[in-house]
Amino acid sequence: MNELLARIGEIGIVPVIKIESAQAAPALGRALVAGGIPVAEVTFRTAAAGEAIRAMSAEVPGLVVGAGTVLSVAQAAAAKEAGARFIVSPAYIPAVVDYCLGAGLPVLPGVTGPDGIAAGVERGLEVFKFFPAEASGGLPMLDALSAPFGGIKFVPTGGIDAANVGAYARKAYILAVGGSWMVKADLIEAGDWAGIERLCREAVLALHGFSFAHMGVNGASEAEARERARLFAELFGIPAKEGASSIFAGESVELTKSPFPGERGHIGIRCNDVERAAARFAALGVKARPETAKSDKGKLKAIYLELEIGGFAIHLVKA
Repeated sequence: MNELLARIGEIGIVPVIKIESAQAAPALGRALVAGGIPVAEVTFRTAAAGEAIRAMSAEVPGLVVGAGTVLSVAQAAAAKEAGARFIVSPAYIPAVVDYCLGAGLPVLPGVTGPDGIAAGVERGLEVFKFFPAEASGGLPMLDALSAPFGGIKFVPTGGIDAANVGAYARKAYILAVGGSWMVKADLIEAGDWAGIERLCREAVLALHGFSFAHMGVNGASEAEARERARLFAELFGIPAKEGASSIFAGESVELTKSPFPGERGHIGIRCNDVERAAARFAALGVKARPETAKSDKGKLKAIYLELEIGGFAIHLVKA
């Protein structure tokens, strides 16, 4: 996959921005970066779009700026000249796709069914905008489309907000989710950058869906783990389930047969996508421990971070 699109996948959310004044663009871009969403899709729905892209690209380091609602080759060329690094269209427009491919610009044409996907696949595309997402069938439709088009990724946009973004993010075929709920027009017009930053932070947490999964208690031996499991069963009626390297007392306590990472043990944290969550923590300066990675069918399902809280290592696990 294209390196830029892979980066967008790590971020996981693409703010879809309608902006009336290019002068506000740099401050808006800085609010996005501060809120943990360093990507912007500036839509060609206002006359200020081109200059807003230019200002964001020039003045906000680390921000990936693209153009949305691109309907013609002229708009795509103007966006590229202004500094846009990717192009998004609401539909599959062959001339726009061909221009972007020739110009080396990643392009995400909008699709709602197999015809547009098939046309894009024939041109070598791997990622599509699914728009309008909720009105076009939402996740059931995407489940149906992803079955015959294995390996294709989608960026659903339209009708998605903090309440349902996590459900989309859990799907392996979702590259990222597009939305405007964190960049509302009234907040941009009012210059409420702190409010936008707050909404971005909330959106990031909703995307990842972090929650407590289990606590791991380090043990020195198999006998010690079994004795601890026996006590949980006899004292509290919590049944034990034995595995190769540990025993679970119920769903929330893992009793290890040998020391696992962490001075005292570990805390498992569920998330919607382990790879995306690990990328988020890497951006925050917390690296993952690759030797602890566990995968299923090529998809990362668990990994430890180089982080301890109160003597407990942090273990990301797939929800």
